[in-house]
Amino acid sequence: MIYLFVLGRILFGGFFLMSGYSHMKNMKMMSGYAGSKGVPMPTAAIFVTGLLLLLGGAGVILGVYVKFALLCLALFLISVTFKMHDYWNVQDPMQKMTQELNFKKNLALLGAVFMALMIPLPWAVTLF
Repeated sequence: MIYLFVLGRILFGGFFLMSGYSHMKNMKMMSGYAGSKGVPMPTAAIFVTGLLLLLGGAGVILGVYVKFALLCLALFLISVTFKMHDYWNVQDPMQKMTQELNFKKNLALLGAVFMALMIPLPWAVTLF
């Protein structure tokens, strides 16, 4: 069972780690999109959210500073979900469906973060 927990951490944290890498790698493109959604200082916002994703994902995978890592992920998900995936404001049916899917995905991920906060520390099989 411990291996399933470690695999789950790798999959869960890896999702956020890869998303953070994507934020940093595609900062110009993502900043343009964030700006189009009315995000103030979009380049800084993309950098900060990318950092939250990198710190959160790495912390979950490695099992270090777990509460801080999970709080980074929660802060990211809460701040981004309602602003960037506001499907109720989208008119195009395909874009609306995509935004609604991403909105619900982020809510599910936020629920998983909240559940992970309840797992007793220290987590099994950590790097440090």
